Amino acid sequence: MKRLVIIPIVLLTLQTGLNAQQVLSLEECRQMALESNSELEQARIMTRMAGYDRKIARANYFPDISVSGTYMYNSRDMALVSDETSARLAGMGTAVQEQISGQMQAMVQAVMSNPAAAAEFMGSPMWQTVMGSLSKTDVSAALNALGAEIDKAFHLDMTNVFAGVVSLKQPVFAGGKIVASNRIAALAEQLSMSQYDSKCQETLLAVDQAYWQVVSVASKKKLAESYADLLHCMVADADASVAEGVATEADALTVKVKANEADMLFTKASNGLVLSKMLLCRQIGLPLESDVMLADENAEMLPQVSVSPVKDMEDIFADRPEIRSLDIAAQIYEQKVNVARADMLPKIAVTANYMVSNPNLYNGFQNKWGGMFNAGVAVNIPVFHGTEALQKTRKAKEEARLYRVRYDDAREMVSIQVEQLRRQRCEITEKLRMAQSNLENAEENLRVATIGFEEGIVPANTALAAQSAWLSAHSEFIDAGVELQMNMTALLKAEGEYGK
Repeated sequence: MKRLVIIPIVLLTLQTGLNAQQVLSLEECRQMALESNSELEQARIMTRMAGYDRKIARANYFPDISVSGTYMYNSRDMALVSDETSARLAGMGTAVQEQISGQMQAMVQAVMSNPAAAAEFMGSPMWQTVMGSLSKTDVSAALNALGAEIDKAFHLDMTNVFAGVVSLKQPVFAGGKIVASNRIAALAEQLSMSQYDSKCQETLLAVDQAYWQVVSVASKKKLAESYADLLHCMVADADASVAEGVATEADALTVKVKANEADMLFTKASNGLVLSKMLLCRQIGLPLESDVMLADENAEMLPQVSVSPVKDMEDIFADRPEIRSLDIAAQIYEQKVNVARADMLPKIAVTANYMVSNPNLYNGFQNKWGGMFNAGVAVNIPVFHGTEALQKTRKAKEEARLYRVRYDDAREMVSIQVEQLRRQRCEITEKLRMAQSNLENAEENLRVATIGFEEGIVPANTALAAQSAWLSAHSEFIDAGVELQMNMTALLKAEGEYGK
């Protein structure tokens, strides 16, 4: 009764574990790696930053308009005259009035000193009228007010000073530096995208290598398990043969030793499979302890490799991100030559400003807002600075030449790499065909040896040799299949087709 209860529970537990296992195809692993790789995210950020740099460089074509303002508080005013002069200006009317009064008294005394003249003038009605008018005339108030106004004009109210300016600067000619800088920024963005493509291909290649490594180890684990099962069956047959007297104890011990070795081989394969899956999980962004199953892990045969048509080398150079990166880098340094040369050429810019201040001096000194507009052309012509600009230009030319040499060298290396991988593909294809033929022969040999050993007509050593040959043939067949997959992956990357 207990067995009837326990068995369904065990089956339910196994079913739950199988449902929790994640089955991943090669394409899914690639996509997960592209989404989770931190280096790729950094490359994407660098690409966006390069796009912003391009827009920053483009801004140099437009005028530079700025608005600035200032306020200043001064603890003392400014005076254009001394305090003594200021006091004399303030009392100017009183001083003039005193002078007039003094002159009148002197004139009256002069007239009175001559009796004949005094009698004639003193009796004259006109003289009486003039003297009356002069005695009533008072210019002190008017002149004092005028002096105070003049004195005030010489004392500038600078306690609160406000000023503002709107400036415009439009470069007309900068020696070609602005144009070259924009081209450099555009090329830098292309370089960043090319480096991102290169990083993508490296990531995908690493994922493919980890994926097929898992498939290879899983196949060898199943092979080791089958080999161990065969040897354990042979152990039972050897014990039966010893009991019947048709085999010796030495034969049985030899078989048992091989069975133990097979168990150890299975254990190593199991551990290797766990480590290989951990490496794959790291590549695709899953926790290392994740339970994953690959779509090709339990396949009897690996997927057929499709042979792509031979690609022209010029097309390969155009599609390889590394070659594109070197070509773009060479173009960038060629533009840097123009940037360095611009330091030896004149610069021309148009400027315009509108300035406003309070107080202002445009109509005398006034404590109110006043402004003015000006425009002009600024020209800067470099004459001599120790041939610095010339040496910078020569250095930039050598840097551009350096990257062109690297570009040509990289093209040669890519040509060699592609040719090598193409020849390896032919070799591995032939190797796989031979491994399949050897496997068929080994399986037939094992079948005959197993039957002969069970019948007692084939010695244990012969049967063990047949099993070893079967194991070796299977292992070589698995290695050749995985090697062909890896070769095609490397060839696609070398031809610039990887990840398309």
